[in-house]
Amino acid sequence: MSREADVIVTGIGLVTAAGNDVESTWDAVCEGRATARRDPELRDLPVSLSCRVDLADAAPKHSPSLRPDPCARMGLTAVAQALERAKLDPADWDPTRVAVVTGCSFGGMHSAQTAATRFAADGPTSVSPYFLTGYLINMVSATIALHLGVRGPTLNVATACASGATALGAARDLLTSGQCDIAVVCGADAAVTPSVVTGFAQLNALSDQGSRPFDTTRDGFVIAEGAGALVLERPEHAAARSAPHLARFIGFGATTDAHHLVAPHPEGQEAERALRAALVEAGISPGEVDHVNAHGTSTPRGDAVEAALLARVFPHTPPVTSAKGALGHPLGAAGAIEAALTVLALRTGMVPPVAGLREPDPAFALDLVTTSPRQQEITFAVSNSFGFGGHNAVVVLAKA
Repeated sequence: MSREADVIVTGIGLVTAAGNDVESTWDAVCEGRATARRDPELRDLPVSLSCRVDLADAAPKHSPSLRPDPCARMGLTAVAQALERAKLDPADWDPTRVAVVTGCSFGGMHSAQTAATRFAADGPTSVSPYFLTGYLINMVSATIALHLGVRGPTLNVATACASGATALGAARDLLTSGQCDIAVVCGADAAVTPSVVTGFAQLNALSDQGSRPFDTTRDGFVIAEGAGALVLERPEHAAARSAPHLARFIGFGATTDAHHLVAPHPEGQEAERALRAALVEAGISPGEVDHVNAHGTSTPRGDAVEAALLARVFPHTPPVTSAKGALGHPLGAAGAIEAALTVLALRTGMVPPVAGLREPDPAFALDLVTTSPRQQEITFAVSNSFGFGGHNAVVVLAKA
């Protein structure tokens, strides 16, 4: 591909069950430390494990009129970190040349739960007028834009658990088409509520034992919440202000299975096509990929499909990890969180282990990193994201 389609990652920020900053999250992932806990709010449900974020004193100062849902608060917190790392001050930029692109699959589910509870108990007049501004799925992007004074393109993309990665692809296109110089990208979801957990449990998608990606005993994912933010810039803009160069975003691929509303295509055909398209756009061969951050949700079928397609595309077996063993599955936030973790892998030359993986499934021809981090040179890395509805999104990142 033409290097004109490259953009620079100049900042990252993370909010996860491991902590409200990049360092805490990276430490937990590298230690292979699971963050899942029994959740008192889920105690009456068939599944009570979750990976919750502690937001106490974490969110940046914001106008009281925003009244953000926890989903938006997590997004704001991650974005503040990313801007600080990028050495960007909103007071110094042209707000018409900045975009905000978010990936959220659920929106403000805590606001929805509160409104429903009040309505049932005390009627319609008890529902807050701020219910919709907390709940609507576009409100994370709108809240970030309002907080930062951004007046360029602002949008949310919703492709289920691929949302964060899809947001990165959409933001990259805004940059390369010349519509902006800076794109603030954020994947966020805070859907650990009884109704959402019940829905996933009814689909037999959740584990009440723990997240064990690619393990013989895997039996579902652990639901999580969190946010990941990345600042992307056109190379010329980043160079002009001597911005930090954390990584290069060099390829993106997106496809749809058109197979089933929740089950992946059994042969992973379209997911594989997205991966191969991303590599072609990046201008690299499969054999040049040094590391794969897998979607790896810990579901029996999903892990099997992904493992098979990775073996087909990468016969040289680059080291594979999945952050969901440590952090759980933060739904629409996963793609952005895992892209940020892939940036850290490129910068540190370290592939984290798959937390919870004790007995790798012998059917998988993968080099799965277990027990401890693996130190190695990483020049090119891939981050996969797949979602209900058959959404597939693949991001290719390169060392800066």
